[in-house]
Amino acid sequence: MRRTRQVGVALTALAVVGYAIGVAVPYSGRSASLVGVMVGVTLYAVGYDGGETT
Repeated sequence: MRRTRQVGVALTALAVVGYAIGVAVPYSGRSASLVGVMVGVTLYAVGYDGGETT
């Protein structure tokens, strides 16, 4: 699950950067970055292990 959480963090960060660029220079892909944030946060939540160490 650690990999899932890392992918979620990376996707969220990339989507936030994409959205920020879209605010500065409007482009049609800005709405896709919102989907990226939602998917990234979901992957982060799914990858949460509850604090258990393995």
